[in-house]
Amino acid sequence: KPKHHGINQLKDVRNLRSIAEERAGAKFTNLRVLNSYWVNQDATYKYFEVILIDHSHKAIRRDARINWIVNAVHKRREKRGLTSAGRQARGLRQRGHKAN
Repeated sequence: KPKHHGINQLKDVRNLRSIAEERAGAKFTNLRVLNSYWVNQDATYKYFEVILIDHSHKAIRRDARINWIVNAVHKRREKRGLTSAGRQARGLRQRGHKAN
């Protein structure tokens, strides 16, 4: 019976912040996702602000601190788990011998 199939308590593999980044990146395909942070929550929802960058803007292209995101290798970072929330969901927060 469905009662014994064990589907009721399945949890998401990724965290909600990573899912929010992915949804924002899918909605605004002309922008690149840099990062996100928690804003608020209630009994039903969690709210995150996602920092999106227009990689075609001249101010971004000229700024040496952020123009790394212009390169094509950084397309769809949120889908590949390369943002801070994505790395946390993949268990890559620590490095070295402590990570095992």
